[in-house]
Amino acid sequence: MLAGLLGAPVLFVAACSGSDKSNSGGSGGGGGAVGTPKTSVAKITVSPADGVTDAPFGAPVKVAVVDGKLTSVKVTDSTGKAIAGQLTADATGWASTDQLGSGTKYTVSAVAADGSGLEADANAAFATASPANTFVGYFTPEDGSTVGVGMPVSINFNKPVTDRKAVQQGITVVAEPGVEIVGHWFSSTRLDFRPEQYWAKGTKVRVSLRLKDVEGAKGVYGTQAKDVNFTIGRSQTSVADLSADTLTVTTDGQVTATYPVIGGAPDHKTWAGKLVISEQHPQTKMDSTTVGLGDEYNIPDVPHAQRLTTSGTFIHGNYWSPASAFGKTNGSHGCIALRDVKGAADQGTNAAKFYASSMTGDVVEVVNSGDRTVDPANGLNGWNMAWADWKAGSAV
Repeated sequence: MLAGLLGAPVLFVAACSGSDKSNSGGSGGGGGAVGTPKTSVAKITVSPADGVTDAPFGAPVKVAVVDGKLTSVKVTDSTGKAIAGQLTADATGWASTDQLGSGTKYTVSAVAADGSGLEADANAAFATASPANTFVGYFTPEDGSTVGVGMPVSINFNKPVTDRKAVQQGITVVAEPGVEIVGHWFSSTRLDFRPEQYWAKGTKVRVSLRLKDVEGAKGVYGTQAKDVNFTIGRSQTSVADLSADTLTVTTDGQVTATYPVIGGAPDHKTWAGKLVISEQHPQTKMDSTTVGLGDEYNIPDVPHAQRLTTSGTFIHGNYWSPASAFGKTNGSHGCIALRDVKGAADQGTNAAKFYASSMTGDVVEVVNSGDRTVDPANGLNGWNMAWADWKAGSAV
């Protein structure tokens, strides 16, 4: 029995030994060490860190590595758009060069290799914060509209802009056919764009607002990223000669109508200069208290009214003055009046015909009114400023 017990272990060992010998040819004898996987010593860090939900959108994404060199960095937003960046000369750091958007999710994937060529990777997902204080720009004209040759692009901001250059650089206005278009700041809340001369009829204009995350004032950021397109219609300009009390309409180079009018009285003269139609109303109320003239008039149904200034100048229909006054006297409170009927129902009156032929952006040039030229900021009337002065008001 002893001999048998001793024999069994010998056979077992022999079998094991035979297995080692068969493996030794491929491993060189170090079988235990070869089976342990090797790990890269490169260590990658990403900022903002994985899981952050309120990262500052004004700061870049940064990726760094110690004991290795970066071989790949990819940052994308939630739509899959890649964010550009720059690798350091020694390949140990990377920083994004595109500005991040506010309220946006991002993913980061980075790979580095150590001195032995072993790779390490790092992945992170984070989101940027949304700004607490924002501004928007309200624009004229509306997207898709057709307007007259005098229509500027006018943008009114709901909060004062202190970094005018940054905001203006976030807005581009281009035209087809091409023409130089320049912006002019009338105030911290208003920026207009126009060419040197009236637009050519048929011109197509595109306004690109790229104000999202533009810092217009300290801690106040834009929110808009959109395009606005409009078209210049036929060319129509009119001249209101208030010494002759006539309105002469020229359409596409041809005089198409002449109407007798009433202009501003000597104590309420009509502004002189180039006035752009900014609003059209089939009927509207006119109350002298709203323009600082006390209780001199309150007319609830002024027909065919078209606004020329913010301060209250209109060219409109008049049914309360005698027909003999038109073309003969100037007796209004500063507006220009054409003969009309109460209720605006008769489309054959002079006021109705002029209204029907007009569109916002048309120019009514007032001459011989006896008053000074309208302030270019009073309405859409920047055409009353010399081109050199207009360009001087640009921040870029």
